[in-house]
This record gives sequence, structure tokens and C-alpha cells, in this order.
Amino acid sequence: MQSYLAYKRFGKNARDQYERDRKRAEALSRGNAENDVQAQGEPLGQRQSSIYSSHTEIPSPPGDQSPDTRDPEKGEQPSEDGGEIDHAPTMETIHTTHSFGTRMGHAMTGIEVRELSKEMTRRRTRASGRTNADDKQPEREKVFVVGYESETDPMDPHNWSYTTRILATIMIAWIGFIVGFASAVDSAALTQAAKEFGVAEVTESLATGLFLVGFGFGALFAGPISETVGRNPVYIVTLAIYMIWIMASALAPNIGAQLVFRFLAGFFGSTPLTCAGGSISDLWNPMERVYAFPVFANAAFMGPIFGPVVGGFVGQSTLVSWRWCEWITLIISGAILALILLFQPETFAPILLYWKASHLRKITGDSRYVAEVEIRADPFFTRLLHALYRPFLLTIREPIVVLFALYLTIVYIILFTFLDGYTYIFGDTYGFSEGITGLAFLGIAIGLCGASVLVPLIHHWAKRDLAALQAAHGPSAKLPPEKRLWFAMFGAPAVPISLFWMGWTNYPSISYWSGLLASVLFGYGILCIFISSYQYIIDSYEMYAASALASLTLIRYVAAGCMVEVGIPFYENLGVHWTLTILGAISALMVPVPYAFYRYGPKIRSWSKYAQNNNEE
Repeated sequence: MQSYLAYKRFGKNARDQYERDRKRAEALSRGNAENDVQAQGEPLGQRQSSIYSSHTEIPSPPGDQSPDTRDPEKGEQPSEDGGEIDHAPTMETIHTTHSFGTRMGHAMTGIEVRELSKEMTRRRTRASGRTNADDKQPEREKVFVVGYESETDPMDPHNWSYTTRILATIMIAWIGFIVGFASAVDSAALTQAAKEFGVAEVTESLATGLFLVGFGFGALFAGPISETVGRNPVYIVTLAIYMIWIMASALAPNIGAQLVFRFLAGFFGSTPLTCAGGSISDLWNPMERVYAFPVFANAAFMGPIFGPVVGGFVGQSTLVSWRWCEWITLIISGAILALILLFQPETFAPILLYWKASHLRKITGDSRYVAEVEIRADPFFTRLLHALYRPFLLTIREPIVVLFALYLTIVYIILFTFLDGYTYIFGDTYGFSEGITGLAFLGIAIGLCGASVLVPLIHHWAKRDLAALQAAHGPSAKLPPEKRLWFAMFGAPAVPISLFWMGWTNYPSISYWSGLLASVLFGYGILCIFISSYQYIIDSYEMYAASALASLTLIRYVAAGCMVEVGIPFYENLGVHWTLTILGAISALMVPVPYAFYRYGPKIRSWSKYAQNNNEE
């Protein structure tokens, strides 16, 4: 609904811009006509009727073409996509023999006049059902590539009101919360589910593990497709299908059906962790993302924390079945889907400009108004195929993706193995019930909120460094992605400290408050690492951010899903002390990673084909 209303608003704004530019073009045309008459010494009435009559014609048909006005001596070069850019003259210099439709294409603000290659012209002709013979078109076609009217264009999501952008960000965060909630809520009631299905608890824990594995594989599709068709269709469609499989999980008649349904729910629930980074980048500039991204990051991590809180009380309840873990998830998911349908606007710029181009075609009757996505050399399905294999390409070829995937994989192995152990850490050691053990996860939630305390300080540093860069390199200078690593440099040491702390104080003779305080430090460290990693990838890859994040999501969630199975035997065979000590030692080895990227990141990005190589220091 919101996307439809936004589409209609784009139509109104496009018509308003067209009318403004048309009036200016007509006024300038009249001025040019008067100047021509006076220069030639002819009576104004005779010349104006013949010259201006073509100016007032209502837009030219799609076949109308203007002469090629490129001047090779002025260095006009072919564009990267195989077409050639025709730098538009000002409205004052548009030749009066051009049709009104052609002159408007040159005159409209934010329009780039481009001459397509012969191959692209043929493709556009075939797509429209026309033939060159029918319309007597030249082999090379001139088109008007639509862009935003100006840097302050209200159609650009970066220029929307703060209220609109904040609400859009919160709704994306809610999607991240509920799918994270779904990933962990079953884990707190696995004893009851295992008993009903007649299987061991390790087998039942596959319901959580396979959900995470599905999360990883679904990311390969959700992110890249959002770069082709837009964000909202992916959010809405995948969330709706995910809800179907959550409902199926609640109705599962046996363990086999439950595991299949949970995998499929995870597969379609992976949307936010791959698309959300792109959506936030659509809405907020790099400086604003210092505040905006932690909103999503907090919600994404709160889901897996609150899932066990709810699941623990459902599991121990005598009033409802463990299946209510799924029913509660379904109810919350339905409410969030309704909010997305009603209020979430589309934010992906190529799709928004496609809307604008389609409106201009309707307003003018001129098919030469096109968006950039419509004149790419490859057809839609070829581009979609490229988008689907791009994550694999980035994983193989991009050193940044490879290194951060390794880092986050180890962090997530530690995270989910640690979460597996709460039954042993608090239940076995201190005799907590299932519900109270779930409440122990709130210590991590408090730590997640604690990471947000750093936001004002880091924003201050970012503003200071950006001002220094712009003073040295001009107003177009941007902060390098390495400045996003401040969060991780503050938080990375907290993870091993918290694990050693909890592992070495987990005794009945030591208060459980010690373990709870350690979990606060753990939550703080994990969120700091997550915020830095995602923002570094977004800033490094920009338009390919969703594909790069898909690569990271696949690797770390598949590994995490496997570790859910390994975690329980780990605690049972080694005990809490040794398990947390081993995890602490592994995490200690990873502490130098953000510091190394901060120092050598520009060099690493210089090896990349897709990353932005803005190496300002």
C-alpha cells in the first residue's frame, strides 16, 4: 500500500517538475525567437508564427529524434554501458529547429541525454514491439536518462523528513527482531518438543540449527534480488512465505516435518540481515548512519535474546504446548507484515527513478525517457542471474569479504555455542528453572544497549575527521570505511574477557550475579563487532552492499547452525569451565582483527574490484 501511494506521489512530483521546466523552456524559446527575428531584421509577426509554432506542439511521438549534436573535438566520449553521452546544452542554446519533445528532454533538470549503442537501440526497439522500418528510426537512438531533479529533490530518500526515515528504519528493525526471535525461541523449549517427538534433545536442537543454516542460504537470494526489483517486494513476499513455514512448524506432526519446515522458515526469513544494510544506506548518508545503523543492530540482536526469554516460560508452562513458541512468533510476524504493507516506503533509488521515468513517459507520450536500469546492456533475467552469483564471486575474489567472513564466522560460532550453554551455566549450576534461565539472557540485552552509549562519541569523532578531510580535499571528500571500525576496536576485547570471567566464576559458591554481569560485557562486545563489520562492508561496497552482506551471512550462519549441534556435547563432555575457556581463547586470537583493518584497510581495499577505494587518510 505504501509503495503504491509513493508511486502515485512520484507521478505528481514528476508532473510538477515537467510543468516547471516546460514553462521555462517555452519562455526561453520565445526569447530566442525574438532574438532571431531582430538579428535578421524581419518583422516579428512573420517569423514568430513559423518558428514558435513548433515550440507549442504537444510532446513529440516516441519516434521523434534530434540530430546528433556531439562534437568530437570537445572530447565527448562513449559512456561505460556502451552508449555515448550527449552533454545537454543549456536551455538558452537549444536549437529552435528541434521538436518540442526533444527540446524538453534536453531542458529538463536532472536528465542526462545519452546516445545508445546500436545493439541497445535494437533491444529497445524489439522490447517495444516496433521495427526500425516502421518508425524510420536511425540505428543509434538518443534517450533521456532520468535522475533526481537536484541534490534536494524530495523524491530522493535521503531528503525525506526525519520522521519518515526514522519510521522506515524502525520497521526494518522490527523485521530483524522477529526473524531473530524465531531463530532462538524453540531452543528454550526443546526438552518438551523432544519428549513429544520421542527424540534426544541434541536431535531436537536441529530445529534451531537448520533454521540458521536456512538463514545463510536464503541470504544468497534475498539481498541480490533486492538490488534488481527493489527492497519492498523482497521484504513483503519473503516475510509472508516465512510466516507460512512458521505456521507449518507449529503444526508439524513429527520431527522430520518440523526440521524441514524450520529450515524453510529460516531460508525465507533471512531478508533483513541482507537487505537491511542496503535499505539503511538508501535512507541515511554515511554520517547519519552512525546513529541509524545501531537501531537496526540492537533489534537484530534483541530477537535471539528475547526468543529464549519467551520460549523458556512457554516450555515450562502447563497451560500451553511448546508449539505456542511458533504461534507467538506467527502472531508478532503478522502484525509486523501489516505494518510493512501499510507504512514502509520503497527506498531503492534505481527503482524510484524507474517510477519517475515511467511517469514521464505517460506525461509526455515520449518513450525516450528511461531509467538507468532500463538501458543496461543485459536484460532483466541476465541481470538477476548476475546478482545471484555475485555473492559467490565476492566470496572468492574479494579479500575484504573473505577476511570479514572469517572474523564474523568465529564470532558467531562463539556466540551460538555460548547461548547453547545457558542451561548448563545457570540451570545446572544454580538450579534455575527454564523460565528464569531464559530471563538470564536479559543480561546480554542490557549489554547490547550499552554499546549504544558509544554512538555520540563516535559521531563526534566522525564529524571532526570529516571536517578535516573536507578542508584538505574539498567538500566531496568522504570518510574512509576504516573509521567505522571504532566500535569494534572498543568492543572486541570485551568478548574474551566476558567468556573467561563467566567460565572461571561459574561455581555454586560464587553468586550468579557474576555470570550475569559477564553476560552484559559479552552483549556489549558482540554488538560493537557487528555494527563495525556491517558498516564497514556497506561503506566499502555501497551499491553491492547487499551482495557482500549475503556472502557474510551465508558463511557465518551455516557455521553457527552447525555449532548449535556441537555446543551441547561440548558442554556435556568438557563442562562449562573448559568450554568457555576454549571459546575465550579463540575470541582472544580475533581481537587484533579490527585494529589490523584500521591500519591496513586502504591497502586491502586497493586489491578489490568492487570496493570503493577512497583512501583518504
